[in-house]
Amino acid sequence: MATSTAPEAFTRTTSTIPALFLERIGKTPDREAYRYPVGDEWRSLTWKAAGARVKALAAGLLSLGLGREDRVGILSNTRYEWVLIDLGILCAGGATTTVYPSSTAEECAYILDDSTSRFVFAEDAGQVAKLRGVKAAMPKLTKVILLDGAAEPIDAGWVMTLAELEAAGAAHLAATPTAVDDATAGVTRDHLATLIYTSGTTGKPKGVRLMHDCWAYTADAIAAVGFLTDADLEYLWLPLSHSFGKVLTSGHVKIGHTVAIDGRIPKLIDNLAVVKPTMMAAAPRIFEKVYNKVVQGAKDGGDIKWRIFQWAIGIGKQVSAARQAGREPKGMLAFEYRIATKLVFSKLQQRFGGRLRLFVSGSAPLSREIAEFFHAAGVLIVEGYGLTESSAASFVNRADKYRFGTVGLPMPGTEVKLAPEDGEILLRSPGIMRGYHNLPHETAATLTEDGWLKTGDIGEIDGDGFLKITDRKKDLIKTSGGKYVAPQYIEGKIKATCPFVSQVIVHGDKRNFCSALVTLDEEATKKWAEGAGLTGKTYAQIAASAEAKALIQTYIDQVNRELAKWETIKKFAILPADLTVESGELTPSLKVKRKAVEKKYVEVLDEMYQGAMADV
Repeated sequence: MATSTAPEAFTRTTSTIPALFLERIGKTPDREAYRYPVGDEWRSLTWKAAGARVKALAAGLLSLGLGREDRVGILSNTRYEWVLIDLGILCAGGATTTVYPSSTAEECAYILDDSTSRFVFAEDAGQVAKLRGVKAAMPKLTKVILLDGAAEPIDAGWVMTLAELEAAGAAHLAATPTAVDDATAGVTRDHLATLIYTSGTTGKPKGVRLMHDCWAYTADAIAAVGFLTDADLEYLWLPLSHSFGKVLTSGHVKIGHTVAIDGRIPKLIDNLAVVKPTMMAAAPRIFEKVYNKVVQGAKDGGDIKWRIFQWAIGIGKQVSAARQAGREPKGMLAFEYRIATKLVFSKLQQRFGGRLRLFVSGSAPLSREIAEFFHAAGVLIVEGYGLTESSAASFVNRADKYRFGTVGLPMPGTEVKLAPEDGEILLRSPGIMRGYHNLPHETAATLTEDGWLKTGDIGEIDGDGFLKITDRKKDLIKTSGGKYVAPQYIEGKIKATCPFVSQVIVHGDKRNFCSALVTLDEEATKKWAEGAGLTGKTYAQIAASAEAKALIQTYIDQVNRELAKWETIKKFAILPADLTVESGELTPSLKVKRKAVEKKYVEVLDEMYQGAMADV
C-alpha cells in the first residue's frame, strides 16, 4: 500500500472560463453546444448562438451596475439557461452564488445575505414568492430576475424578467459595444468565480470560495483524462448548484462536445432513450434504482426468465473479470456472452439509449457489487471522487484503466497523501478552494499552510495508485466495545444484495451493537406485496407489516454472514416513508443526511436498544 502519489504532469492552457468560452465560440461557432427540451421536443443551440445570449446577459448585468466579483445568485433547477446565466455572470466579471431550488426561504435568505449577493435569478413565481417573504433579511439584494412567467405588480421595481434583462443588455451594448469584452478581459485566474454553500458543523452552511483558476484547472484536467471527445453527446441532469454538476460545465466548454440538459429526474430514463447519449454522470442512487428494477423485473417474469437472467449474469461476470484484467473474452465465453447480450443485456443497454460508452458515478460511494453488475451487462460505470472544496474533480477511474471498489487515479495535477495518524485523505491541486467565505477559523482548520485540503475522508492507496475510500472520518462508528465500524461499506452491501431496499442508515456509535434504519423501494415492494397478501396496502402499511420485516430480514442475514461479528446488524427498523430531498433527509445530489435522519428517528433507534447497555 502507498501513502502518497505525486501529481501526474500535464500542460495547462486555460486561464479563465470566460476566456475559454470565447475561444470555444471562435473555434466551433456552428457546432451544437446545447440540447434542451421544450415540451416533448428537443431543440438545439450552437456555440455562436449561446455566445450571443451570454453576451446579452452579461451586458444586462453590467447595465444594472454589476462590479468585479460582485455576487449574483442562481435559484433554479438544472436547465440550459442556468449554464448560460452562469457564463453571463462570469463574463461580466461577477461571481455566481449557487442556491438549491429546494432550499427553504430562510436558507435562501441566509446564503444570499451572507454572500452579499446583489442580484438573483429565480426560476419561477414560486421561487420569487419564497424570496419576497424574506426580503427584509437580504438588504443588499436589489434585483430579482425571473426566468419563467411575468413579474407581479407587487414586485414592481424589484423583479424583472429574463427577457427584460437581455433587452437591457442589448441597449447597453448599443451604447457601449466593448462593455462585455472589456469586463471579460479584466478577469484573472485569482478572481472569485463561484460561492457554493455546503453544510457546516455549526448548522449554518459554509460558502466555499472557488476562483477562476479552480474551474480552469478542472477544465484542463477533464480534457487531459481523455474519456470525452468533441464527438460525444453528454446528458446532464445533476443539480448545477452542486459542484459535481457544476464541474461538468467547465469540461464541456473545454472539449466542445454537445450537452443535453434536463434536470427533471422523473424524466431521466425516458429522456435517455430519446437523447441516446454516449456519457452521463450520476449519483449512485440512480444506478441502485435501475438495478433494483432490472432484478425485480427478471424475477417477476417467472422461473424460466429468472434462470436465463442468472445464467446471463454469470457469463457477464466472467467477461467482466477478464476485461478488468485487460483481456477480451474469446472462444466459448465470447460466444455465450453474445447470446447473453442478445437475450438479456441488450434490453438494459437500450434503456440507456443504446449508445452509452460510460457512466461517471460520484457524490456518494458506489457499491462494488452494483458496478460489477452493470459491467457484466456491458455498461461501464467509472467512479470518481472530489469535494466542493476541491472543485469536485480530484479522482476518477479511466475508461481504459479502472478498478471497481476504488474512486480511481488522481486527476492530472492533483497530489494526494494519507495522514499518518488516521489515514485521512489530504489533497493539493489548483482546484482547491481559497477558503470559506468570512470564516477564517473554519478555513484554518481545513487548509494547511502549505495548501493541503483535509478532506475528512479515510482512505487507502493501492500499489498502482488507485484510491479506496473506506469511510468518512466523522461517520466512523465506534461501538461501546471499542470496535470501529465503517457504515457506508455495510450500507452498500445491503443495497446491492436486496432489491427491495431504497436507503439504509447503519447506526451504532457508542452502542453495544449495530442496528439499521431501512426504507423500501416503493415500486419493487408494491409488486412483491401483491403476491404476499398485501394488495392495496399503502407504503406505510407495507413497511409496518410482519411480512416486510421477514422479507428484509432474509437479506440482512445474507449480508451478516459476510461481516465480522461486531459489524453485523442485530436489529433493524423499516421507516414509514422513504427519504426525500423535500423532507431534508437527502441532499439535492441524493446523498443521505445521516445525522438528520438519526435525529428525526431517534425514538425508533432508542427503542431497538431498550434493555441493552448503551455505554460501557
